[in-house]
Amino acid sequence: MKVLVTGSTGLVGTALVNSLAHEGHTVCRLIRPQSVSTAGAKEGFDVAWNPATAELGGAGVGADAVVNLAGASIAGGRWTNARKELLRTSRIDTTRALVNALAKMNARPRVLVSASAIGIYGDRADEVLTEESKPGTDFLAGLAREWEAEVLKAEALGIRVVVARFGIILAQHGGALAKMLLPFKLGAGGRIGSGKQWMSWITLEDVVAIIRFAIENLAIRGAINVVAPNAVQNVEFTKVLAKALHRPAHFPAPAFALRLALGEMADALLLSSQRVTPQRLQLLGYSFSQPELVPALSALLART
Repeated sequence: MKVLVTGSTGLVGTALVNSLAHEGHTVCRLIRPQSVSTAGAKEGFDVAWNPATAELGGAGVGADAVVNLAGASIAGGRWTNARKELLRTSRIDTTRALVNALAKMNARPRVLVSASAIGIYGDRADEVLTEESKPGTDFLAGLAREWEAEVLKAEALGIRVVVARFGIILAQHGGALAKMLLPFKLGAGGRIGSGKQWMSWITLEDVVAIIRFAIENLAIRGAINVVAPNAVQNVEFTKVLAKALHRPAHFPAPAFALRLALGEMADALLLSSQRVTPQRLQLLGYSFSQPELVPALSALLART
């Protein structure tokens, strides 16, 4: 199988490229003109593409699948107007360009799996959220709605489209967990805000497996919630993490201090509550390798 991947140097992209290449698939990393070449990477090879013109290098012809993971980090900086615009263009404009590039192909890929986020649901307190739940109204929800609308246009090209709504991805290196570890290791960790907000998490191992499941399973179309089946409240996550690290968790981070430091981003990323369930994946028979938080964190931290 030949797979094109955007965002191939990120946390998910790197793991996915390695997984596919390890099993003998041909992986093409789509590299924009301003991007750093990944020629030294161990797996896959680079294919030039220009989102501004929707031009895709000839080596990308004949792909069976495309995985779109492009997008600037949501937590990469305070949400100034300029930062918000970057978050939009790196997702929406890039996805639009990708779909336009696919439209120019004579032989198109059979499936396009594109990233989205459970931020589409907004802050929903204790409500149990499935793929059928209505979107929220904040910045992240609006961003995700526009992002998904662009990728779904590929359906008109005869391409099966899967929208992967990622939850909090836990990995032994990088991502959300790496940022959480330092204060806990220093003995200064604790709940965030009230601690009542729900955290819908998933391990990187399962994320990669689900993307591959979506590529291979012809029954999957539209949105899927890429989260483990057992969301936990922040106070519980804090206790589990502290216990796994053999550290205390006595220093809560007050909501007002987070808002002062991070502005709008604090509410959207740290204080909002999303109790998301992977309903469609469960109905389709996907088996999670790490469905429970305690063994998942224990396994991850054993590798750090």
